Amino acid sequence: MVEIEFQETEENECTAKEASDGFETASDAELGSDDGGDGGDAAQEKHIVRDDSNDVSNTEELKQKGLAEANEAKLEGNNFFGDGKYEEALSQYEFALQVAPDAPSSVEVRSICHSNRAVCFLKLGKYEDTIKECTKALELNPVYVKALVRRGEAHEKLEHYDEAIADMKKILEVDPLNDQAKKVIRRLEPLAAEKREKMKEEMIGKLKEMGNSVLGRFGMSVDNFKAVKDPNTGSYSISFER
Repeated sequence: MVEIEFQETEENECTAKEASDGFETASDAELGSDDGGDGGDAAQEKHIVRDDSNDVSNTEELKQKGLAEANEAKLEGNNFFGDGKYEEALSQYEFALQVAPDAPSSVEVRSICHSNRAVCFLKLGKYEDTIKECTKALELNPVYVKALVRRGEAHEKLEHYDEAIADMKKILEVDPLNDQAKKVIRRLEPLAAEKREKMKEEMIGKLKEMGNSVLGRFGMSVDNFKAVKDPNTGSYSISFER
């Protein structure tokens, strides 16, 4: 069963002091001591010093609004997913990612939306897209086990057995007692070894074909050359046979 994640958000409060950008203005004495200026000019300069507290407050309000919209869109996506409407769910998760602020407070909802998009692509058989979305989720949360599981599953579907095994091993780094990851590794290791052997044979075949195309000009082929292994040293020597 594929799980779609739900998330409860907490409203974060930030005072103007905590959100200060560290900008410091000159003191009254400094303003009054400028060469060529009088007290009236200094007083006038005092009135043009910006107070950024309102800007900071507005920025925080916008972040909170964006986070609330992102969570609402995520829930809509979950509803569409539950109804089997994966394309609609993808759109809602994408909208959530667009409105979520680029801030630490939104890391959780963004990672979940990427992971949930991965599940949608998995259901649609778009395994490359599944891998991309899981990778984005893991960039936000490197120990996101569900994203590792889903990416591993997509790799297996594409016969990327070594990559799938690597994801399962990462799960074991986070959760050493994860029996499911251990089972997947045991099941995939023979498939990975078989694929590596097949790829090696294909590579040798291509090299042989290339060699014959060159040696054929001289009336020879790679079959005229034999590799002989030295039982004592384990090294190979090449002998030529007519």
